[in-house]
Amino acid sequence: MTGQDTAAVRVLERLEDGRSSVRLRAALALGTTPDPRFVDKLVERCAIEPEFFVRDMLTWALTRHPASLTLPVLLAEVRSERAQARSQALHTLSKIGDRRAWPAITRALLSDADEEVARSAWRASVLLVPEGEESALATALATQLGRGGRATQLSLSRAFVALGEVTVPALLAATTAPDPRTRAHALATQRLLRDPDAGFEYAIEEAKRVVALGDFGQEGR
Repeated sequence: MTGQDTAAVRVLERLEDGRSSVRLRAALALGTTPDPRFVDKLVERCAIEPEFFVRDMLTWALTRHPASLTLPVLLAEVRSERAQARSQALHTLSKIGDRRAWPAITRALLSDADEEVARSAWRASVLLVPEGEESALATALATQLGRGGRATQLSLSRAFVALGEVTVPALLAATTAPDPRTRAHALATQRLLRDPDAGFEYAIEEAKRVVALGDFGQEGR
């Protein structure tokens, strides 16, 4: 083993150090001097790394490697049983931005039971969607309206805004859904689509009032 090989092994070992600062520096080093031998270990670490800022550096390190090396590993990882592995792989794919990854963004991932995975899938989908597939994506995303808390709903609304006017039919259909949370979220997203600078909190509260008044009017008939 050469001295260079020995140094590479030592840096890879530091990814498992108990100190997050050491792991962060190791990820930075692996991205600064990319090497095909690093890819598998970087992806493996993404699946278990507890610190957000270290995961972000691991993702950056992966983006420094050729997509021809990283894509096959990441595409396998989105099918992992570990939620964090799926989420980080999707996040990294969105950063790489190679549309060859699009077929991996399945309906199952867009509706994943784990909210972090679903949110990562939403972000990745709007960046990777091929031309002509946007309407179908909007229809798939519309099935998730009303899901989760404020952060999750805001993530989905941002995905709709990123897709643009093509989402109008899907959002319009969702405003008549049986679930009031779905209707409110759809209305709030419509508002953000018209005015991206509008605050989400105001938009969602206003939408809730509209839905509540509508439901009250229907009950009074």
